[in-house]
Amino acid sequence: MPDFPEGPSEDASVSCWRHFLCRVLTGASDVPYQEARWILQSVLGWSGTDLLRNAGCPLPLAAGPAAMDILRRRLQGDPLAHCLGRWSFMDLELQVSPDVLIPRPDTETLVRWAIGQMHSGKPWRVLDLGTGSGAVALAIAHAWPDAEIWAVERSVEALRIAEKNGEILGHQVHWCCGDWCAPLPQGLKFDLIVSNPPYLSDSDPHLDELCHEPRMALVSGPEGNECFGTILEQVRPHLQPHTRLALEHGCDQSGFVQGLLQRHGWEDIFTLCDLAGRDRVSGGTWGR
Repeated sequence: MPDFPEGPSEDASVSCWRHFLCRVLTGASDVPYQEARWILQSVLGWSGTDLLRNAGCPLPLAAGPAAMDILRRRLQGDPLAHCLGRWSFMDLELQVSPDVLIPRPDTETLVRWAIGQMHSGKPWRVLDLGTGSGAVALAIAHAWPDAEIWAVERSVEALRIAEKNGEILGHQVHWCCGDWCAPLPQGLKFDLIVSNPPYLSDSDPHLDELCHEPRMALVSGPEGNECFGTILEQVRPHLQPHTRLALEHGCDQSGFVQGLLQRHGWEDIFTLCDLAGRDRVSGGTWGR
């Protein structure tokens, strides 16, 4: 990495700092202007509107060193979400760390499907398997505060972050630590089940780019599709007639997941595309 740049002077304006951060981040980021804005919003505790309104004001003294610390970590290769300690997902601000996956827009497809299935007139009970930071469970809880939400995560460290996010946001979720359905009470049935499980193979070429995120949340096994069958086996005792289920998967795995759903007895099988038009979520309805 080249020599670390010297920041603007102490009396430099917010606008000057934004231009400086944008210039330095060019090459390290695909969206340097946005990252510069997010860094300043983070260290100042301001909204985007505040940033524009106060562009000509001097940056508060304490904010400069904080912005430089974030910039230093970012230039060393840390994801911006880890540098900031939080990330936005479906209008929720979530705490994140290297112990959890950074919430991605792809997963909004899964959440929007789930929210779209729910309607008033019944007490919905929803299960999120492999909750990580709690992003999916909390987004559903935010949209449907009266729903009964259960979320399972095998990583103790990740579950701590999910619980903390739930406390900060004020959403009630039944957090469970364990492997898929193992920690769930016997006889507990769900109306809706969602999961964003690991779905990369252990030789996936993208793993190098994802080295800052937990491997156990990314890699399913040698083939990359091992978790899907395990989930469909384990949810069987927790199904009732017309339980609806959806699984996030890789863009080339929809055929495999659809076939698996069919073999396990699911009906009305479907696949949804993400914002980029790639196959991303497949699911169905339990008809037995």
